[in-house]
Amino acid sequence: MVRDDDHGTLPLFETKPMKGRLAYQLYATSVFVGIILIWVYRYSHFPATGDPTGRWAWLIMSASEFWFGLYWVLSQFVRWNPVFRSTFKERLVVLPGIDVFVCTADTKIEPPIMVINTVLSVLAYDYPPEKINVYLSDDDGGSELMFYALLEASAFAKHWLPFCKKFQVKTTSPGAFFSNVQEPDEGLDDLQFSHDWLVIKKLYNQMQDRVKTATRLGRVSDETRELHKGFNEWNSNSASDDHQAIVQILIDGKNSTSLDIEGQILPKLVYVAREKRPHYSHNFKAGALNTLIRVSSVISNSPIILTIDCDVYSDNSESVKDAMCCFMDEENGNKIAYVQFPDSSHNITEHDMYASCFRVPNELEMGGMDANGGPCYIGSGCFHRRTALCGAQYADKLKPEWITENTRNEQESTGVLQKRCKSLASCTYEKDTQWGKEMGLLYGFPTEDVVTGLAMQSRGWKSVYLNPKKKGFVGIAPVTLLDVLVQHKRWSEGQFSILISKCCPFVFGYQKIPFTLQMSYTLYLLWAANSLPTLAYVTVPQLCILKDIPLFPKVSSLWILPFLYVIISQYIYSLGEFVICGGSVKGWLNEQRMWLFKRTTSYLIAFLDALLGQLGFSKLGFTVTPKVVDEDVLQRYKKEVMEFGNASGMFTGLAFIAILNVVGLFWCLKTLVMDPGKCVLDRLVLQVGLCVVVVWINLPVYEGLFLRKDAGKVPTSVACNSVMLALMACMFVLYSNS
Repeated sequence: MVRDDDHGTLPLFETKPMKGRLAYQLYATSVFVGIILIWVYRYSHFPATGDPTGRWAWLIMSASEFWFGLYWVLSQFVRWNPVFRSTFKERLVVLPGIDVFVCTADTKIEPPIMVINTVLSVLAYDYPPEKINVYLSDDDGGSELMFYALLEASAFAKHWLPFCKKFQVKTTSPGAFFSNVQEPDEGLDDLQFSHDWLVIKKLYNQMQDRVKTATRLGRVSDETRELHKGFNEWNSNSASDDHQAIVQILIDGKNSTSLDIEGQILPKLVYVAREKRPHYSHNFKAGALNTLIRVSSVISNSPIILTIDCDVYSDNSESVKDAMCCFMDEENGNKIAYVQFPDSSHNITEHDMYASCFRVPNELEMGGMDANGGPCYIGSGCFHRRTALCGAQYADKLKPEWITENTRNEQESTGVLQKRCKSLASCTYEKDTQWGKEMGLLYGFPTEDVVTGLAMQSRGWKSVYLNPKKKGFVGIAPVTLLDVLVQHKRWSEGQFSILISKCCPFVFGYQKIPFTLQMSYTLYLLWAANSLPTLAYVTVPQLCILKDIPLFPKVSSLWILPFLYVIISQYIYSLGEFVICGGSVKGWLNEQRMWLFKRTTSYLIAFLDALLGQLGFSKLGFTVTPKVVDEDVLQRYKKEVMEFGNASGMFTGLAFIAILNVVGLFWCLKTLVMDPGKCVLDRLVLQVGLCVVVVWINLPVYEGLFLRKDAGKVPTSVACNSVMLALMACMFVLYSNS
């Protein structure tokens, strides 16, 4: 904090509302009027009692439109008046210590070279190195391959960190840096930079080759094992789900081996693999992070903690200072529990084929949550105040005992310290404690991040959303359709599980967080529930075409106007919003496609699984999205060719809907040709239009079903099953009540 002689204390960050919201608010009001008119039409035109099929279809459509209207109202809580934050890093005087937690789960699907690039990116922060402490949680069961990769990274850091500091490198992941800068560009072509660049690139390539070779072989050579006594931890028999705790401090900062090539101190680097035994629950990522909280409390105990996934590297070396501006602000900083940065990916295709960029949530909706009391915690790229993450209530001086009792003795040897930390990483340490309940990340949900953020806010803490022009963190998006759907299944199931549990924002946050924030959370917690009305909208009107049952107003009726206004205006606004947030028209079209795909597959399964889990019929699971991709799959992804190569029930559902809508469209065309006097378009125009839209959305599905010959096409078994199901559904409707 800097003090100004004329104005007193200067703030370290400022908050500005989004411009042009009055025009949007007027538009939103008009859409709401249209939604009310649609509801009135549904109620006032309910079919007569003599038409049971039509009545049931009408009732389903009425319920779906009522839901869509309510969900649209929920979306206004994050759009009505968003705010944006900016920081003043030059005013920072005090820089607190920071503990960085990097989590990895499996060397087979999360390559060690990718993980250490993430580690190196945070080691090289533009921040005092003695105040940076990096902890890698190897949750795969303590893989010696990951330990070896981290050992290689610790040696390379001695060269990489001075290089980043000397040339003020912003993208501090060496893999990303060298892929973006193949050779020195204009402005960076001085002789010293060119020389150093070549030296560092050679060192990186050598390290990368050694790590990749060990990964490919699946083992570390005996010669390599002699280089560090830490490899002795793997001398005894161990398995991924049955092994002792391992804590190894690779860079300690207490001896000459902790200095870089220029004699400057290096940040602390610690490898942690918590103990696992077959009969003990390990609570997935939440359990790993809670272990790191305890271990770090003994080794460094920094007041600020950064949680980051192993596939998300730091792309802005100054993001740590941005976060500190929020925590260290004299007026508002002491109220802030965490600072969340947006979720971005570096491997997005030109038009974001799988809608993985989250443009509108990142650029608009999270700012809306910030205006309502603070963004949710989304897992990675989030800076936490340790006392808030550990469960200490705001304005309550009580702290967990282990924070004060286990503070590190600086005279303690590294070996003794590592041994003492192992007890904190044991699988029995949390038994009969408040860990996972009141302390640390909460257990019991696939989305432990969201519920933990809600818990902190419910204790009186605030949160802040920072979205600088240069992204703070960049990750890897899935490159196959199935991986995208599986990922969203886990997210939506976890979020819906929160809603139907005692951690529901309206229960957990009752009179603790603003009502507007409760409603903002609900927008995301209801992802899974959106599956049912969406599924109804892409099946019921199409089946009713076969029976000539109209479900929307005639073209000649004035009641068609509110339907047309809401549909057309919402699509126009959505397109404009997407483009303003940095997307393209084709990217928006892809997002509409993925919107339908996710709602009719992954969200539907998530909805059912969450309900079964609440009733005790299924158990909590946690699926890690693979980061290793077949080269042919990757080439199709780069060409924006959708991947259907696996036989999955999700693809059967997609193909079923695609075929059903084609049948409905052709049935309508058949009626027009064979019986033009029925005026089918006047009565069924919106239903036919809906078929056209769904058919267009599913063009990649039709290609995968009938046209493509490559390995990414829809498997024959999926195609046969979906065709049979669609034909059976049509035959059932055609011949029912006949």
